[in-house]
Amino acid sequence: MKTKSLTFLLLLVVTSVFATTEFSCQGQSDPWTPQQLLAPADLAKVLNNPKAAQPIIYSIGMQAIVKGSIDIGPAMRAENLNTLKQKLGKLPKNSQIVVYCGCCPFSRCPNVRPAMELLKSMQFTNYKLLNLPQNVKVDWIDKGYPMSE
Repeated sequence: MKTKSLTFLLLLVVTSVFATTEFSCQGQSDPWTPQQLLAPADLAKVLNNPKAAQPIIYSIGMQAIVKGSIDIGPAMRAENLNTLKQKLGKLPKNSQIVVYCGCCPFSRCPNVRPAMELLKSMQFTNYKLLNLPQNVKVDWIDKGYPMSE
């Protein structure tokens, strides 16, 4: 009985330390601010309003799902990040830009950080990261938001 209690206690301590470490490291390594996270409902509202100024939307993941988005491919690959850089280089620094991946939660996503770091390094002033906490299926498709044709 003591062995089970001790094992459980040890597991609880290790899990708590890991969770705290992951949380604190995640916040330090994110190249975006909370204000740069764009709620899916807010983007969907803009996309559904033909009179609203439409942002330039880049899919930096596996597939362009969001209506009107431009497929760059996974930003973790140098060639795709270079493609994004070339496209961004043609735009004014105050362009309204949205990037998204949606493969998985941000804490595990290999694509959002390189893209957001690129936008920051290129000194863009009006860019957002589509906030897809789980993935593009759950947070966009399943909600019936506008999709590419």
